[in-house]
Amino acid sequence: MAATRSAGTSTAEAPDKGTPRGGPGAEPSATGIRGLSPHAVGMVALLLTVSIWAAFALSARALSSSTLLPADAALLRFGVPLVVLAPAIWRRRRRLAAVRPGPAVKIICGAGVPFFLAAMYGGSLTSAAFVGAIVPGMVPLFVSGLMVASGKSAPRGTQAAGLALIVAGVVALVWRYTTSLDGDVLLGTGTLLVASGLWALYTVGLREVDLDPVGSIGLLCLPSFAVIALLSLTGVLPTGLARAEGGDIALFLVVQGLGVGLCAGLLYAFAIRRLGPERSSVVGSLSPVAVVLLAVPLLHETPTLPVVVGVPLITLGVALANRRRSPRTKVSADA
Repeated sequence: MAATRSAGTSTAEAPDKGTPRGGPGAEPSATGIRGLSPHAVGMVALLLTVSIWAAFALSARALSSSTLLPADAALLRFGVPLVVLAPAIWRRRRRLAAVRPGPAVKIICGAGVPFFLAAMYGGSLTSAAFVGAIVPGMVPLFVSGLMVASGKSAPRGTQAAGLALIVAGVVALVWRYTTSLDGDVLLGTGTLLVASGLWALYTVGLREVDLDPVGSIGLLCLPSFAVIALLSLTGVLPTGLARAEGGDIALFLVVQGLGVGLCAGLLYAFAIRRLGPERSSVVGSLSPVAVVLLAVPLLHETPTLPVVVGVPLITLGVALANRRRSPRTKVSADA
């Protein structure tokens, strides 16, 4: 049975038996990047994840106008990492089998088929700005709730104020649609909130397993690909991959398969281990702004007044919610 690491652990996991130190899939050591501290390396991983998550939000919106169906995008999302990392995942088979059911369910549901379909469906009913703001932006609120439920102390001071700003930002985004009773946008917003809650579950679950980033991807993608393949083969989820345009397939293969599925999976899991789940969710403080700015030239979306008001509130709220105590205060508290 895998041991559970504490939230403050930053030591890299030892490679699995048969994996050479520093080989493919091995987590970088604290001194793996010359001149950068482990904290700085974790922040670099987060910044790269921000860029990929912005692309994910844009693709979630673009899917509705492409020749691909949600099942097709999911097959690429979970299938490509399995193909690329197959040998490394096979070497970690014993550790994967030893993962406790509870954390495994958090990871598989939190970032697997339920999350993916919720994010894609919510994006098809709203806009890229909604996907980029709500899905990552609400993660700190859900993570805090999970931490409180597990016996951790409740957020206070600036962290509590930040969570309140996040809620205010989401309310600002959807307020005009509640007064006009726009059912599609409200349903899409609710679905995106579900996706955000699932991602928070994944964020916490990553800290509860004794797996390196490659092992975490294997734990997520193996059952997720099996489920989406079964749903496609049985006709529960229709697929049009054989009739899709080559350009759409290439776009989603790069963004979803290589970007979100492989690179973001490795980088986000690495950042979680370096910085912890609360601090790592700061990814949401930057990605909403990036999505809004990129959606203008790429998707021809014009930011509305609710977006102009809501996204900065969510961004500021996430930044405050992830604000850490000063080292002096922390040392005093530990003493």
